[in-house]
Amino acid sequence: MITLEDLKKNEDVRTLITRADESLDALGYTEHSFAHVTRTAEIAGYILSSLGYDEHDVELARVAGYLHDIGNLVNRIEHSQSGAVMAFVLLTRLGMPMADVATVTTAIGNHDEGTGVPVNPLAAALILADKSDVRRGRVRNAEEITFDIHDRVNYSAEHSELIIAEDKKTVTLEIAVDTHYGSVMDYFEIFLGRMLMCRKAAEKLGMAFRLTINGQILL
Repeated sequence: MITLEDLKKNEDVRTLITRADESLDALGYTEHSFAHVTRTAEIAGYILSSLGYDEHDVELARVAGYLHDIGNLVNRIEHSQSGAVMAFVLLTRLGMPMADVATVTTAIGNHDEGTGVPVNPLAAALILADKSDVRRGRVRNAEEITFDIHDRVNYSAEHSELIIAEDKKTVTLEIAVDTHYGSVMDYFEIFLGRMLMCRKAAEKLGMAFRLTINGQILL
C-alpha cells in the first residue's frame, strides 16, 4: 500500500504541500506546511492505533493527514473538497487500491468545519488531529503589535496535546495558554465551531471530547 513515508519522498506531493502553503502565506494564514501536515498525520495515526484499529487503517489515517490541506493550492474556500479530488487523482496515479482511495478521499473531503462531517472513523480521526494542532510555531507574523485574533490565539498556545484515556472513553485536548498574548475567551471566539466538530468526531469513535485550558475543564 501507499504509506506516509512514500508520500514524504514524493516530489510531486512535496510541491503540492509547499505551493498550497505559499498561497495561505500570501493570504496571511498560519502555517499549513510540513510541520502541520506531518503532525496531523501522526496524531490521526495515534488516534486509530490507540483505539485498536489495524495498521492498514492507521496508515490510511496518516496518508489522509499528510494530504488533507493540498486543496489550499486551488483556493482556501472549500479546500477540503478540492483537496479530496486532488488526493483522489494523486493516489490513484500512485497505484493505491480504489477502496483505500475512497476512504482517504472521504476523510479529506470532510475535515473542514464549514462543511465536514465525521462520516467514518478515518474522517473523525482526521478532524481531531487537524483541529488539535494549536501552537505558537504556526504563527508567521513576527510583529506582535499587528497580531490578529488568530495570531494571538495560536501564539498564546505554549503547548497542546491530544490524549486518549486508557479506558478509551474520552479524548482530551490539553492546551497551555499564556494569557499575555490571548485569552481563553479569544480561543472560544474563533475555535468554538472546531471544538463542536471535535465533539462529534469523538462521538463517532465512541468517545467523549474534553477540552482543558491551563488545567481547567471547559468542554
